[in-house]
Amino acid sequence: MMDLPKRILGRTGLEVTQLGFGTALRLEPEDRFGDDEAEGILHAVLDAGINFIDTAPDYGESEERIGRFISHRREEFYLATKCGCNIDADGARQDPKHLWTADRVRRNVDQSLARMKTDYVDLLQMHNPSVEEVEEGGLVEALIEIRQVGKTRFIGVSSTAPHLMTFAGTDAFDAFQVPYSALEPTHEVMIQQVADGGAGMIVRGGIAQGGRNQHSGRWDLWDRAGLDELAGEMSRYEFVLRFTLSHPACQTTIVGTTQPSHLRSNIAAAQAGPLPAEVYEQAKQRLAQIGEEPETSG
Repeated sequence: MMDLPKRILGRTGLEVTQLGFGTALRLEPEDRFGDDEAEGILHAVLDAGINFIDTAPDYGESEERIGRFISHRREEFYLATKCGCNIDADGARQDPKHLWTADRVRRNVDQSLARMKTDYVDLLQMHNPSVEEVEEGGLVEALIEIRQVGKTRFIGVSSTAPHLMTFAGTDAFDAFQVPYSALEPTHEVMIQQVADGGAGMIVRGGIAQGGRNQHSGRWDLWDRAGLDELAGEMSRYEFVLRFTLSHPACQTTIVGTTQPSHLRSNIAAAQAGPLPAEVYEQAKQRLAQIGEEPETSG
């Protein structure tokens, strides 16, 4: 089997597969699936050579299943999780969904390490806070303390505009997780700017959320831009994933699935590589013509 392409995750120096895996296994009750299926998909991910796994404390049973099923293969993958998640002892979300205090961040990481049966994570990320929440909670200091005692190797933040570039300007974070795809191009320019500053860049939503119902309106953009004409024999999902992989600063994109057939399709798309340069540019031009243009940081 052809090896998956790899990139260096910014200043972390980690060599990650450009196709990562997101383990929301799964929040909505109707999407839950059994332990056998969870174990199978996690092993299939590692067997395929994917070496970057991203999760969070409030992604249902995801962290616990990572610990139960693949902790014995810990040396085969880089592990990223998040903090700020306001959950009870069983992992159920509380109201509010996030709680931005140093105590919550410390509690999240200790619980995550216990669930995942590991002494450390490679990357600990704040889960979509505002700049004000981070400053008021003294969270950067808490993350640095967690890194100093060896519970994480690197620290980062999952973020969006308008907070992203402020966080990037502090030089406090080793990596950023940002949404981007052909159907969500808002952060295209900012992603490059952050990567140019030396931080690692993780793209989420790189396959347009896999067409999940609550995101189905995004596919209207596909039709309005006439992207079927550019996709040719590629499926929409292959085209969107390869569009994401075409971004020069996409060091890894985390794509989650519970279906082995979808995983195989994603792997095949990643092995096919970025879109031809002219197709990538034409797609961006068509999206711009219908008003879907990237924002700039200003």
